[in-house]
Amino acid sequence: MHKQRFSGLCLAVAMGIFGVASVAHAAANTEDEIARLGQDLTCFGAEKAGNADGTIPEFSGKWTGVPDGIDFKGTGHHPQDPYAHEEPLFVITAENMQQYAERLSAGQKKLFEKYPDTFKMPIYPSHRDFSYAQSVCEATLENAKSAKLLSDGEGLEGRPGGVFFPLAKNADEMRMNTTLGALYAWTEEFTSDNAHVLKNGKINWGRVFTQALAPGNEPGKVKHTSTTEHSSYYMNQTLIPQRDSGEVLTGVNAWDYSKSPLLSWRYDPGTRRVRLSPGYGYDMAYPGTGGSMTVDETRIYSNSGHRYDWKIVGKKEIYVPYNNYKIHSNKLKYDDILTSGHIKPEVMRYELHRVWVIRGELKPGFRHLYATRDIYIDEDSWFAIMGDNYDGNGELWRTSLVNYIHLPELEGWHSGVGLYHDLFSGDYLAFNLINEQAKGYTVNKGGLTPNNFGPDAARRAGR
Repeated sequence: MHKQRFSGLCLAVAMGIFGVASVAHAAANTEDEIARLGQDLTCFGAEKAGNADGTIPEFSGKWTGVPDGIDFKGTGHHPQDPYAHEEPLFVITAENMQQYAERLSAGQKKLFEKYPDTFKMPIYPSHRDFSYAQSVCEATLENAKSAKLLSDGEGLEGRPGGVFFPLAKNADEMRMNTTLGALYAWTEEFTSDNAHVLKNGKINWGRVFTQALAPGNEPGKVKHTSTTEHSSYYMNQTLIPQRDSGEVLTGVNAWDYSKSPLLSWRYDPGTRRVRLSPGYGYDMAYPGTGGSMTVDETRIYSNSGHRYDWKIVGKKEIYVPYNNYKIHSNKLKYDDILTSGHIKPEVMRYELHRVWVIRGELKPGFRHLYATRDIYIDEDSWFAIMGDNYDGNGELWRTSLVNYIHLPELEGWHSGVGLYHDLFSGDYLAFNLINEQAKGYTVNKGGLTPNNFGPDAARRAGR
């Protein structure tokens, strides 16, 4: 099977090596279009209205910070569920999935096909209750008037701290909304566990301490993109497995991938040396995951998009992971969550939401493990929440999802547990588990600067 995937990809590259399509450029937003923000559209550009049959509610935006009924104790605690009292409306199974097929992704259908006796999707009431701070909406409005794509869709010009393209007109603007333009935390620190669950039920464990910084998202600060500054920084310190303990990976992202690609350095505890990782990103195996996800699969899709031609498939109503606080609860142990083939269905929560679907087709002359990628982007947040990845023969190879949760201290959505399924091998990865950790995600606390990242910081951390 691996040989077939490789051969198909090579053939696709060889047949079209002489042509590269260019990115489509969108016209500037009109005054009438901009006036819709905050009216029939949310300040992020989502439809305020619900759907025709009422299964997707109208956007309420009734909560910005702490939801009603939650005793918030500050950042770093495990998230609390404002919908903990709810029960599923119904459960989709392999037996009844055809009844709901038009609201399922290709990856979900494949999981039902592969695990007909065990894979299930509990469907809960849909909620659109969280709004963004006024400052975030102000930044987004400014971007609607003036933000631009640069360098054939590889860079951004605009104001961080809000969405860059709330009225996105093409797939490249949508892609950049969910990568460089997403409203991630200003500072982030947490220790998480990664479980690579093999087909036979055996689990290979990894544990990582993560720090991240997005300077442009500092609350109360008004900044603009700059080709001389970095958009974000990260550092991952491996704690387990023991053979890799002490390894440090750190890197930086720029506002324009064409001028400064993703840079990453690795500290090797064996040699006590820091080395630049050339060509880091794309389909390189993400460290500590047993090759079960690529570097550019973080948060479904990240890194440069220049190896693909992107197009909009459309806006669809899909059952997607949403408001799933349960899977992050410290009341659950990993044995309560993990089983062979896929996560235990009872710890998942799916809701019906509108998502934009964009598709990336590998450009002639470029290489990647995935020849085609479908990305499902939540209309309310612009975060990518599901992905389907196809091999060079057009077969669906891997399907993934990320459970986003709203954090009061962030006043926004935060990426939590990711699930990456290999439909050929039967393995899957549960990424960023925090249930058995003493703390949850610590966000927007501050205390991190660019000096906490890069090769010198990796050397200090590795000693």
